[in-house]
Amino acid sequence: MLVEARELGFEYVELSHGTRIVLVEGILRAVEEGVVKVSSTHNFCPLPMGINHAAPNLFEPSSRQTQEHDQWLRHTKRSIDFTAQIGAQAMVTHLGSVHFFWANPVRKVQRYLSQHEDIDPAQDPDFRKVLAKACLKLRQRMPAYWEKVQDSLEEVRVHALENGVQLGCENREKFQELPIDVDFPSFLAGLDKDGRNHCGYWHDTGHAALKEGMGLINHREQLEQNVDRLLGWHLHDVADGDDHQPIGSGEIDFEMVSSFWRPEHRLTLELSPRTRSKQVRESRERVLALIEKRFG
Repeated sequence: MLVEARELGFEYVELSHGTRIVLVEGILRAVEEGVVKVSSTHNFCPLPMGINHAAPNLFEPSSRQTQEHDQWLRHTKRSIDFTAQIGAQAMVTHLGSVHFFWANPVRKVQRYLSQHEDIDPAQDPDFRKVLAKACLKLRQRMPAYWEKVQDSLEEVRVHALENGVQLGCENREKFQELPIDVDFPSFLAGLDKDGRNHCGYWHDTGHAALKEGMGLINHREQLEQNVDRLLGWHLHDVADGDDHQPIGSGEIDFEMVSSFWRPEHRLTLELSPRTRSKQVRESRERVLALIEKRFG
């Protein structure tokens, strides 16, 4: 697996939440032999025993169920250990979601968008009313879940700092996933203690584009508000509502995106498994060209 990544031109890789435990021995050997280096991982990595599919939300830090919380804590600490073991200093993580038992407000938002495909979600007044009501319901139900997220992150704080691993809290694509995008700056600032923070922001371009398409955020403004705490990026395009597409094949303005890149950021191509090798190489070349244009 890692030899193939190297042959595609990559010196560094991110190990994803689809990394099965049976692959660990080979990964450690590849890193030791210098096949690749690991820039970051994605919780949970490796996957818990018996899980053989990508499962970043298998356990959620927002869960109010004691058993699920304990499993999240156990496997997150284990993933931090593995991240440090392979020499990476960042681990991307999801922060859970708000659950609605009966009336999930996102359904009305999705229904309106499907029935009015030609509107501009950022400008249509009727849609803005539907969206505002849905956001209010999300805010009203969120506090108990959000409190659990913050408590959970505090529980892994010392473990992350001792291992030299920062958690990259990723912006999410679904309406009810946490944090709410506008809350990122205050959330991350609130985690500062003694001049140290075990968390930072991780920006996913596809997720931001999907949220922008729902009228929930402005992609540029989201970056402006969080660039000072940004650890890294998941780079992929969005075409016809599908993300994880090759760079340059969709609607995302990567000239704008690249204007926020800094030398210390980690840039990860996060492409669909269906992406052909030729498209992977082309995406890499497009990103390298943007790096050259920005930094010389």
